[in-house]
Amino acid sequence: MALVGLGVTGGIGAYKAVEVARALQKRGHDVVAIMTRTARRFVGEVTFEAITRRRVIVDQFARGANADIEHISLASDIALLLVAPATANVIGKFANGIADDFLSSLYLATRAPVLMAPAMNTNMLEHEAVRRNLATLGARGVRFVDPGQGCLACGWIGKGRLAEPDDIAEAADRLLQPGGSLLGRLVVVSAGPTYEDIDAVRFIGNRSSGKMGYAIAGEAARRGARVVLVSGPSHVEPPLGVEVVSVRSARDMHKAIASHAGSADIVIMAAAVADYTPVAPAEGKIEKGAEPLELRLVRTTDILEQLGKARGSDSRPVLVGFAAESGDPVARGREKLGRKSADLIVANDISRADAGFDADTNAVTIVSATGDQIVPLASKSAVAATILDRAEELLNAGLHT
Repeated sequence: MALVGLGVTGGIGAYKAVEVARALQKRGHDVVAIMTRTARRFVGEVTFEAITRRRVIVDQFARGANADIEHISLASDIALLLVAPATANVIGKFANGIADDFLSSLYLATRAPVLMAPAMNTNMLEHEAVRRNLATLGARGVRFVDPGQGCLACGWIGKGRLAEPDDIAEAADRLLQPGGSLLGRLVVVSAGPTYEDIDAVRFIGNRSSGKMGYAIAGEAARRGARVVLVSGPSHVEPPLGVEVVSVRSARDMHKAIASHAGSADIVIMAAAVADYTPVAPAEGKIEKGAEPLELRLVRTTDILEQLGKARGSDSRPVLVGFAAESGDPVARGREKLGRKSADLIVANDISRADAGFDADTNAVTIVSATGDQIVPLASKSAVAATILDRAEELLNAGLHT
């Protein structure tokens, strides 16, 4: 049994935190609730006290002997600090070292792992300031339970709803009982398509669903890794315990991958990144006319190739690319292996209905300098496990091609 500090902040999702506490208890953990001033507007501390059988902490300067340093004492006692819901306000405080209440002071004082479940309006979640703060915390090792899609309290429909209590508790349990062959490793995975804007309403894209990349990210998380999933537009539900960086264009994906690759142990480029992008998107909407429309396209940056050049003779990160081709993907995969200085290329035939874009199954050949491994038709989760097995072998051996 571990003691979990459950931080509850001021959002409508605060009522779900009661169920989070219950779910943690069902998993054998003890819970102490820390409520911010605004959280108490949504749910009363008596509710948490009845469930946790512990005094709820609501005041940084409660009266009594040594009460003003209680956050220091609790910081040493807790095995995990979990914040659910995590509002934009508390995310900003944590990211910038502001300690103006008990919860934010506790964050600075504790050395326990930190897990946050963001919940807020869709536009707030996508604001550059919030995304920057999330990235800052992620770089420090803070883990996140990605918010869900649905109808928000403000009446909007979109991403921002607090994750389900059982999912939050499961992610917390994984941090409290770490294990797996990739424990302590950072795995960066790209997934999904990229959209290259033509004008304000049109874009060049592809039919990649992101299922293969998401399966790899989920398998890496199950093996104990810290996983950063850089995803183009996708409707696939993110795996639990994975940090999702949402991007749109090839340029955005390159920037996001580059910002994490330097500290990664494994980088797996499963995304279907556009090879070409319009020279410059038109402002507004291009109106149709009688004459043919011509578009000027330029090459995008080859992200895997750039990673190979940046790595040079180092053994990390292990680099895994994909060759999603029609015809003879293995021959194309061998060519990519050398040209891009990758360790593994996963070649698959996208013309197959059971192994192409948006399918739940895949059949691939893993191409390496030492030979090819044929992986017959299987679920994408099973294929993901085989790919990670090979990547782990290279990582543990300290080898690269």
